[in-house]
Amino acid sequence: MRSPSGRAALRTSAVAAVALAGGLLTTPPASAAPVASAPAVTTVTPTAHQAAHQAAHQAAQQAAQQAAVRPRNGRILYDRISGGLGRLKIKNGTSRDGVVALVKGKKKAISIYVRAKSTATIRDVRDGTYRIYFTTGTRFSVSKGRFTRAASYQRFTSKLRFRTTSSTATAWTLTLNPVKGGNARTTYVNPKDFPA
Repeated sequence: MRSPSGRAALRTSAVAAVALAGGLLTTPPASAAPVASAPAVTTVTPTAHQAAHQAAHQAAQQAAQQAAVRPRNGRILYDRISGGLGRLKIKNGTSRDGVVALVKGKKKAISIYVRAKSTATIRDVRDGTYRIYFTTGTRFSVSKGRFTRAASYQRFTSKLRFRTTSSTATAWTLTLNPVKGGNARTTYVNPKDFPA
């Protein structure tokens, strides 16, 4: 049989242990033995399934961000001298989006966004002779008027002439990708010379 003082000491130690475990006491009472504690280190390592899920989620977020800023097919990015009856149909058979710019004299007249594997048409080209530039790439910046990744800059060596009469209006078709039997040549241009 234990003495009453022994029971009281056990109770005090038990209460102190519970209080320490619950974080209620910051220092042990005199009757409780100090407990040495090591810092707790928790390492979270995702499983292969979680890592794949996170990667898919990040890819979906990036795609959503790109889709949010990616111009729609056929969007006119710049229009300085539209209002004519000429038509320019553009076929982009490449795997990258493109921008086609018509330059009259030394000034850009019109530019249009043509998504990969798509066709777009400018329906109101004024009469005149135009030099045609185009760029393809990914991650288009509307504010800069350029692709920010994998950009390529070219121009057609021949100019296009649009002329309207009382019965007809000129209509051209351009293809941005090489095609068998094509009759237009292109040349690469310095990005600084591209009419942004």
